Amino acid sequence: MPDVLPRTPAAALDEARRRFTAAGIPEPRREALRIWADLADCAMGDVLLGREQPIAPELTDRFARAVSRRAAGEPLAYVTGRAGFRRLTLASDHRASIPRPETELLVELALEQVQRGGAVDIGTGTGCIALSLALEGRFSEVLALDLSADALALAEQNRRSSGLPVACVRGDLTAPIASGAVDLVVSNPPYLTEGEWTSLDPAVRDWEPRLALPSGGDGLAATTALLDDGRRVLRSGGWLALEVDAMRAGEVARRAGALGWTAVTVRRDLYGRERYVLARRSGEP
Repeated sequence: MPDVLPRTPAAALDEARRRFTAAGIPEPRREALRIWADLADCAMGDVLLGREQPIAPELTDRFARAVSRRAAGEPLAYVTGRAGFRRLTLASDHRASIPRPETELLVELALEQVQRGGAVDIGTGTGCIALSLALEGRFSEVLALDLSADALALAEQNRRSSGLPVACVRGDLTAPIASGAVDLVVSNPPYLTEGEWTSLDPAVRDWEPRLALPSGGDGLAATTALLDDGRRVLRSGGWLALEVDAMRAGEVARRAGALGWTAVTVRRDLYGRERYVLARRSGEP
C-alpha cells in the first residue's frame, strides 16, 4: 500500500484491487470489498454507499495489513477471521480448516435423516457442523469432537459466541463416545493420500492444518475407522453421514456394506460429484 494511506474507502478499495490483480487473485474487486466489510463489521452494500466518506486511519491501516496478507496468498477467511456457514458466521483462523459449501450440504443430508436424540460431529474444526445441527435440529445433545486442541479451542470460541448448546470434547474419532450413545454421527474427516496432499493448491496446503487433510496411504484411514466403530456408538436405526473424496465414494460405500451398514447410499454435491455417503445402523449387533 502507498505511504500515504487512502482517506476514503473508494481509494483504499481501488489500491487493493490493483494489488490483488497483480497477485493473480480472482475477483479482485469483490475480495477487496469483502475484506473491508468484514473489518468494518458491515454489509458490502454499506461500504459501497459510504465509499466517498472519510475513514479513520486505524481502519485504513488494518485494511492495508489485511490486503498484504491476502496478496501473499493467505486464504480470505483467515485474513478476515470470518467464515459463513449455512445460517452462521464463524470465527476462522489457522487452527482449523475453512468451512466450505460442500459441507453445508452434508449438514442438510444429515438433517434429512435425523433431527432428534443425540448427534456428534467428528473432527469438528471450527464447529460448523455441530453448531448447525444444534441450530437447525431438535437434538437433546450435540457433541463436537476433535483431536486437535487448537481446533477444539476455536470450536469452543464459536460455541460461546453463538450461544448454542454444543459440548466440545477432545478425542480421536469415535473413541470418547459410549456405546449406543447417539442417533447421528456426522463427519468431514481427512480423506486425501499423502501424494494428493503434496500436490494440493498452495492456498490450501500451505495454510490449512495438515492434520485435517491426509489420511493414510489410500486416503481412507479415518473414514474406515469411522465405518468400523460407528455402529458401536449409534443406537439401533441411527445414521452415519460422511463427506468423502469424490474418487472414493464408491469404495467407501462398498466398505460400509461389507461392515454391516444398511441403506448405504452415495449422494452427489451441487457440482454432480459423488461427495457423500449415508448409512444406517440396523437393529443387529
